[in-house]
Amino acid sequence: MSGFQLPQSSPAVVAHAAGDLRIEDIALVVPAPDQAVVEIAYGGICGSDLHYWLHGAAGESILKAPMVLGHEIVGTVVQQAADGSGPAAGTPVAVHPATPAPGAAKYPEDRPNLSPGCTYLGSAARYPHTDGAFSRYATLPTRMLRALPATLDLRTAALVEPASVAWHAVARAGDVAGKTALVIGSGPIGALAVAVLKRAGAARIVAVDMHDKPLEIARAVGADEVLKGDDAEAIAAVEADVVIESSGSHFGLASAIKGAVRGGKVVMVGLLPSGPQPVFISLAITRELELLGSFRFNNEIDEVIAALADGSLYVDPVVTHEFTLDRGLEAFEVAKNSAESGKVLLNFQPVA
Repeated sequence: MSGFQLPQSSPAVVAHAAGDLRIEDIALVVPAPDQAVVEIAYGGICGSDLHYWLHGAAGESILKAPMVLGHEIVGTVVQQAADGSGPAAGTPVAVHPATPAPGAAKYPEDRPNLSPGCTYLGSAARYPHTDGAFSRYATLPTRMLRALPATLDLRTAALVEPASVAWHAVARAGDVAGKTALVIGSGPIGALAVAVLKRAGAARIVAVDMHDKPLEIARAVGADEVLKGDDAEAIAAVEADVVIESSGSHFGLASAIKGAVRGGKVVMVGLLPSGPQPVFISLAITRELELLGSFRFNNEIDEVIAALADGSLYVDPVVTHEFTLDRGLEAFEVAKNSAESGKVLLNFQPVA
C-alpha cells in the first residue's frame, strides 16, 4: 500500500441533469494533508441518488451542475493522510459523509446533523455542489473515516450509513424495549429500522408496505407481522407505542398517525416533498401524539459498526442486488423499482 500512486482519473457515477446519468472518468483530487485516498469497494444507491437522476433534484436541493453521486460507501485506505491522521494504508473503512458547519441559524450544539451549514457527500444542497464518492478512488478527510473491525466484511459494512439513519430514527423515539412498534414503508430505511427495533427489544414489530418484496425483507430482519399499505383498518388497529414513518409520502404519514396509540410517538424519517402536505393534525392533537422529525445521524455510526460486527444487528436480507460499476446504469434502473428490490449495491472493484 505504501507504494500507491494516485491515478489522474477514476471512473465514477455522475448525474448531469434529470434523466442524464453517466459512467465517466473524473479527475481525482490531490489530497490535502488531512485527507486520505480510499479505494471504494461498495456503494449503496440511496433514494436521494435516484431523485438526482430522475428529477434533477432531491427535495430543495436542485442540481445545477454535474455531480458525482454516492454517500453510502465503504472501502480500503490506500494512501494515509500526509499529516499522519486517520487510519493507516490497508485499513478497511466506512464513511460518515457529513461535514457540519454552523451557518447563521441556531441549533443544539450536541446535534450537529442540524447545523444549517452542513454539507453531505453527493449533495446539491449548496453550490458548488459537494461531490459524492461513487468512484473507484475517493479523496476524503480523515475525520469522515471509521476503521472497521476485522470481523465485519465490506459488503455488509456497505449498510453502515443507512443503518445509522435508521438507528438515529429509532433513538428519537426513546426506549422501545417491550413496546409495540409500527414501521410505515419497508424500503431499505424502513427494513433497517425494523432490524434496529428488533435489536432494541421491541416486543411486537409490524411492518407496512404496498409491495410484497419489501414486506418479505422486513419479516427476514425481524418484523413479527406485515400489512399491506392499503389496509387502513388493520393499520389503525395496531395502536403502536412507536411509529417509524419511512415512506416519505403524506399517505404514509396519515397511516402512521392513525396507527399510533393515544399518547404515542411518530418518528418521521421519510422525507416528504417540499411544500404543504395534507396531514391529520387534528387527530394528532386529540390523541396527544408526539410527532418527531429525524434527519440523518450523528455519532450513531460508531454504535452501528459495533452492532454489525458483533452480529446483534442483522441486516443481510436488506441487500437484494449487486452490480459492477460498468453496469451502473442498470443498477439504478433496478433500484428505482421498489416493488422488486431492497438495497442495491454498486461493486467498484475492477472486473477480472
